[in-house]
Amino acid sequence: MPIKYFHTQFGLPPGRPSSSMVREFLTLILREFRWFEPRRYGFASLGDPIDPNRLDLGALVAYYEEHGNLYVAARTDRDFVSIYPTSTGAPPYTGSISWMTSASSASKASWRAAHARQVVELMRLVQSPLAQAGLDSDLHAKQWRLVHSSIPQDDGTEFTYSEELFTVRDYSEGLPGLVWRNFFGPPFIRMFGQRLQSLPSDCLARFGEDLVLVQPYALPSDAGTPSGIARERELISLLGPECFYDHQLHSLPSRRPFLDLLGQSFH
Repeated sequence: MPIKYFHTQFGLPPGRPSSSMVREFLTLILREFRWFEPRRYGFASLGDPIDPNRLDLGALVAYYEEHGNLYVAARTDRDFVSIYPTSTGAPPYTGSISWMTSASSASKASWRAAHARQVVELMRLVQSPLAQAGLDSDLHAKQWRLVHSSIPQDDGTEFTYSEELFTVRDYSEGLPGLVWRNFFGPPFIRMFGQRLQSLPSDCLARFGEDLVLVQPYALPSDAGTPSGIARERELISLLGPECFYDHQLHSLPSRRPFLDLLGQSFH
């Protein structure tokens, strides 16, 4: 049976995170948080083995230094992390860190509580202005759309094809929607302003002055259900529909975060 994935995605600031930052990130997720037992690393092929009893973070960081990206995976494809920064200092800021695991993990209340704390700690470490977490299928549906096109042929027929296109390429273009957990950093807190106060108390959690969590519903599995969709729409109406991609009109957000100070410490 195919794995039903849970996806946590951290948007990265422009530029490339330092090797020391990547080492600290790996130390947290693999040694302290123990997201999974690492067995492979590299890029798409994940061809380099890891001895979990002798975890050599130096080798992982060296790969990142040489290639500018890094994938670390468990023995199977159930769990893996990708670190893929952008090399430019201007939009689009498409660099991200993604963690994929089985959606069944989120069924445990203790796991969900730990997930929130850990995401906040990691966002502060990598200076992420936005992290979103939920079913991978839901994140994908918010961030991509299927477009059908056709090309006239010489014989009078048409060649039809389909392709997936971004809704918003990254956080510099605004938000693709709300998913199960939406962690907003300073640029988004400034953008929403007092509208955050209008959210129901059970949907909003603050982590100091610099991070807030907006969570429309209790479980990731509520995404796509009638009640889940209704709650997302309710919160979007309170936060401002102009801040979000319009999936009916296929139009970009007209209100976007101000990113003037983002990522300065990376340079």
